[in-house]
Amino acid sequence: MGLKVFGSRSHASRGMVGFDFKEITKTTPEKSLTVSLKKVSARNNTGMITIRHQGGAHKRKYRLIDFKRNKLEVPAKVAAIEYDPNRTCRIALLHYADGEKAYILAPVGLNVGDIVQSSDKADIKPGNCLTITAIPVGTIIHNVELRPGKGGQICRGAGASATLAGKGEKYCQVRLPSGELKQILSTCKASIGQVGNTDNENIKLGKAGRSRWRGIRPSVRGMHMNPVDHPLGGGEGVGKGHHPVTPWGQPCKGYKTRHNKRTDSSIIKRRK
Repeated sequence: MGLKVFGSRSHASRGMVGFDFKEITKTTPEKSLTVSLKKVSARNNTGMITIRHQGGAHKRKYRLIDFKRNKLEVPAKVAAIEYDPNRTCRIALLHYADGEKAYILAPVGLNVGDIVQSSDKADIKPGNCLTITAIPVGTIIHNVELRPGKGGQICRGAGASATLAGKGEKYCQVRLPSGELKQILSTCKASIGQVGNTDNENIKLGKAGRSRWRGIRPSVRGMHMNPVDHPLGGGEGVGKGHHPVTPWGQPCKGYKTRHNKRTDSSIIKRRK
C-alpha cells in the first residue's frame, strides 16, 4: 500500500498524492456480490436536501460486505484484494470451502492465499473473527459489534483499530480510536487486526475535481452570505466577533451533540 506523488504537470496536480494500487490483485468486482447504487444526492423521499454539499459523484456499484461473519467453522481462502469505491479501506474476496463467496474488510497483513475463519477456536491472526470473550486482552481488533448478531459497527475505516482492554463475565472493555473506554457485551464479535490502507490519511486531493468525483460539492462560508441566509452573513468588511454557528443558529464548534442516556452507562471513560 504505497503512495504516488504527482509532479508539476499542471497547477492542479502539483503536490497531489494518490495511491499506487500495488496491493490490488483484481480490478473487476465479483458480479454476484454487487448491487446497483442509486444516487439520491442527500435528499429524502420528498426531495428535500437533508445533508448539504453532496451530489454528483462518479457512478459506482455497491459491494456487499459481510460485517456479520456468521458463517461459522468454515475456512475460507483469500482469493483477491480489491478496491472499493464506497469506503476508504480495501476489501478481500473470500472463497469458502463449501463454494460460497463473500467480501470482508481487508486488515493489515492479510494476503492472497491466506486462510481465515469465523470461529472461537480460530487463531489470533488478521482476518479471523471471534467472540470478544475468546480474544486475549490487549489484542488489536476491528469491525466490532455493539449488539450480538447485528454486524460490526465500530472501526471499519482505513487504519482504524480498537484494543481489548479488559474482560468480565457479561461485559468487556474496549478502548476505541478516540480514546474512549466503552463496555461491550461479551457475546459480540470482533475481527482480529487493524483495518488496512493505513496510508489513506496521507492522501492529498490536489484539486477540486477529485472532491467532485467523490460527491463532495463546494461549501460557502457563512460570513460570505447575506444576513437572510446565515447568522454570520452581512456587514461591512470582515466580521470576526461571532461564535461559529450553523445556518439555523446551532453552535457548530465545541458544542456537544451526543445525547443518548440509553448508552451513557456503557461509557467508562470519555474521550476527553
